[in-house]
Amino acid sequence: MTITVSLFQGPELAGDVDANLSALDDAAMRAAAAGASILVTPEMSVSGYDIGDLVLQRAEPFDGPIFERVAAIARSRCIAIVYGYPERTRSEIGGDTVFNAVQVVDASGRSVARYRKTHLFGELDRAHFSPGPDLLVQFDFGGLRCGLLTCYDVEFPESVRAHADAGTQWLIVPTGLMTPFEIIATHVVPTRAYESQLFVTYVNRCGAETSLTYCGLTCAVAPDGTDLARAGAHEQLLTVDLDPAELARSRAVNTHLADRRHDLYPTGSSRPKQETDR
Repeated sequence: MTITVSLFQGPELAGDVDANLSALDDAAMRAAAAGASILVTPEMSVSGYDIGDLVLQRAEPFDGPIFERVAAIARSRCIAIVYGYPERTRSEIGGDTVFNAVQVVDASGRSVARYRKTHLFGELDRAHFSPGPDLLVQFDFGGLRCGLLTCYDVEFPESVRAHADAGTQWLIVPTGLMTPFEIIATHVVPTRAYESQLFVTYVNRCGAETSLTYCGLTCAVAPDGTDLARAGAHEQLLTVDLDPAELARSRAVNTHLADRRHDLYPTGSSRPKQETDR
């Protein structure tokens, strides 16, 4: 059974949370009309990404007002939604920690997974966020084992291979890729899909925001490294089908995962985090 997925590259030049949520609602409506059961949006899609100290003002708990509004959209449009936002947590000893977070809400409005970006990119991330503590966050959807990474995370082959070893079949990667790093979208992401034999959906922002110009190029890549769909530079909604049978066919031809020499490689371990901790 195939899964129909929509990828929202946008919104372009949206300046506030209300505008971003309105754009998300419109994208969810169009995605549902196209037959999609899940909508994936970019890194920090609800709050904005390159927004300086506004990150701290817009950061909130995972079940805060932003979650409530996204959950309401998911219920009204009958579609699961993957969205990005700044998550604020308070430690037991006091003080706040802010993460660059992604949350998955199902069509009933229930949170089913939450991931915090583990590899922080330059001062853009380090000035405002703490690194996430868990590399492997997984959930099941439509018969596929799904995993979450964010932007810079996918540029580390160890991250994607850890997902493949943990059983991830579809890797969902919201991103905020800017120029001049188009090579990540055009070459690195397809390579990650091929070498670790999984579907990758890489969903970027577009337009300009403060100092950044986002390069778009949102894509869905099959396990054989070929594009199932790819956007240009501007706002766009892509809808694609992910077929688990295609994953099985690709793994039968490309046997890299099975042929590895584990006896020669350094050992390490990562424990999959199956669903959101409360």
